[in-house]
Amino acid sequence: MVHAAKPAAGDLMEHPGFFERAGPFSLRALAEATGSELIGAADAEVEDIRPLDAARRGHLSFLDNPKYLPLLANTRASACLVAPKFADKVPDGTDRLVTPTLIGASPRPRCFIQMPSNRRPPTERGVPAISIRAPSSSGRTVEAAAVIGPEARIGRGTTIAAGTVIGYRVHVGRDCYIGPNATITHTLVGNRVTIHGGTAIGQDGFGFAMGSAGHLKVPQIGRVIIQDDVEIGANSTIDRGALRDTIVGEGTKIDNLVQIGHNVVIGRHCIIVSQTGISGSSELGDFVALGGQVGVVGHVKIGAGAQIAGSSNVRGHVPPGARWGGTPAKPIRLWFRELTVLRQLAERKDVKLD
Repeated sequence: MVHAAKPAAGDLMEHPGFFERAGPFSLRALAEATGSELIGAADAEVEDIRPLDAARRGHLSFLDNPKYLPLLANTRASACLVAPKFADKVPDGTDRLVTPTLIGASPRPRCFIQMPSNRRPPTERGVPAISIRAPSSSGRTVEAAAVIGPEARIGRGTTIAAGTVIGYRVHVGRDCYIGPNATITHTLVGNRVTIHGGTAIGQDGFGFAMGSAGHLKVPQIGRVIIQDDVEIGANSTIDRGALRDTIVGEGTKIDNLVQIGHNVVIGRHCIIVSQTGISGSSELGDFVALGGQVGVVGHVKIGAGAQIAGSSNVRGHVPPGARWGGTPAKPIRLWFRELTVLRQLAERKDVKLD
């Protein structure tokens, strides 16, 4: 089970957010901007974009993968952007924006680009940051040449080491240590968190819509939530979410040189060893352990207490408590048998290898 994020450095609901909304937009305007056929009320308005299961009245959503059809059936969005073949799957009460021409075979980029591309944090409009060149007071230590962005908050007992950048509206909790030359943006950090030097948190997720005319960048407008008592090793990277938050659960320990993609949800007290890569929208339950150089493909769920052997590649869902290894990863006993059979076959004298 993956637990929802706890408040980090203040009530998350009270945080003003990192991006300003450019809406509301009428469905007529969105239909024109995306080249879609509108089936619904042209004057109806939407003010934000949300995933199917999180959308409510006043939100626009989208269907970009057939496996999310069950979520479409239950969405409460005011409007949904869909391909023609899925238009009849949109539930009653949700207007349809049917796009005849897909970018990268998905309506999602059109949905993203027309609304979120107009969102800009104030720092991009010239609001200056604050450069700190001497230790500060009030129980906080900010070392030489650290930069604290506007509206950022640093809790008591926290140390911000030399050369670190804390971005606009980032919240860092109490008794934390942020190592030298780290960069933290679009992030809420809990209490007693250790982030070692060179780490980058909150940068864009890797999202592009591939097409014949080139690769179209999909804006990333989510956040990163780091819960209490987390430790993150040197030169690790954690991308912010596209629409959802990227979450690292309380007590989780992350080694050096780990890459965590956008929308990833990591449960409590997980162990993630060096050079592991976790692709976007994957979920790890509580107490999951990943050995060194493990690769996890996108949209995979690893159940609570599961252990993955080093250098394995996880391509499918892993049940809770399982012990898997290999490429592709499989139950550990099966993997060992596979290795044994291959070794025995290789050692046979009567087998010719041409």
